Amino acid sequence: MGQLFATIRRLVIDRRYIIGQHASERLEERGILEWQVADGMEKAELLFERPRDLPNPAIETRQLLADGTEIKAVWSHIIDADVAKLVTVHFLD
Repeated sequence: MGQLFATIRRLVIDRRYIIGQHASERLEERGILEWQVADGMEKAELLFERPRDLPNPAIETRQLLADGTEIKAVWSHIIDADVAKLVTVHFLD
């Protein structure tokens, strides 16, 4: 498991995260509740770590929603505030 993934997972599980505007729009558009994505981080699978992304390092995860729907979520780490940020979500089909 990558260090960035571990850091972001810990922040999300500890409820130290925010939802970006783009992610908020995608959640609404896709009928996904934010708590489902946050809760899915406990068992999330790391797809990619992007530690050099600007302005914030990011990860891509494969997660399951409460109803078993598979999604890809992009999370970033806002280092200055030490919080995770949900950037976007996509259905995997």
